[in-house]
Amino acid sequence: MTDLFPPYNPGDEPRRRRFKPVPMRVLLPNLVTLLSLCSGLTAMRLAIEGDDKLDRAVIFILIAAVLDGLDGRLARLLKGTSRFGAELDSLADFVSFGVAPAMILYTYSLHNLPSFGWLVSLAFAMACALRLARFNVMIDDPMRPDWQKNFFVGIPAPAGALAGLLPVYIHLVGIERPAGFVVLEAIYALFVALMMVSRIPTYAGKTLGSRVPREWAIPLLLAIALFVTLLFIHTFQVLLVITLVYLGLIPLGVSKYRARERQDAKAKLAAQAPTPAEPAGEI
Repeated sequence: MTDLFPPYNPGDEPRRRRFKPVPMRVLLPNLVTLLSLCSGLTAMRLAIEGDDKLDRAVIFILIAAVLDGLDGRLARLLKGTSRFGAELDSLADFVSFGVAPAMILYTYSLHNLPSFGWLVSLAFAMACALRLARFNVMIDDPMRPDWQKNFFVGIPAPAGALAGLLPVYIHLVGIERPAGFVVLEAIYALFVALMMVSRIPTYAGKTLGSRVPREWAIPLLLAIALFVTLLFIHTFQVLLVITLVYLGLIPLGVSKYRARERQDAKAKLAAQAPTPAEPAGEI
């Protein structure tokens, strides 16, 4: 009979201490990432259950996007970044911003184009997966200039998910859809998918707000509070406006990127140019 309480053996002590305890500062960001994943999965469930829960499904995608923006900042603040957390974040992003929006779009309207609509949903999810894989590779690129870190290559996954749901915002706001509008919705979803995997630079704004002038501190706080209040009261109207503004500002981001690229190229040419030889002094 097996002894449930074996005698204590001092030689087993090193084996018991083989695994090091994980600090809480490393666990907290991963917990936020898992909450983001749960929000994406909940959005899928609500979308499948019917059109009457479509608004709640969109809200859970928004919650996932907010949590996704917090986990990385929390990890850097607590100095709890890890390779495990980066991989978990990518997997959660694929579900929350690739699979979940694709399912919402399909159950909302793309199912009216059975074969083509499903292909569009598949393309949206695959584009998100490819975009995240490319992002993970580019993080470790040592040849990338520091100024390029302020730009994304293509639309990032959270922004792509929120932008891709623009037809749903139009429906939830109460704007009437003309006959055949589902075809335009499918084309728009393909456009967002292509933008996610494209090489078009979009402004990231990572350094925006890192330093705020003292005289702008209070107005900025008031503006943020007003924006959050409007988002709670008129959620889908605000999302509709934000999406249109974001898409409209993409050409501006491209212009700033090209200007910075030309400036960087001129600086490299100036650095490589030979310095003129000094004239020899008279004897």
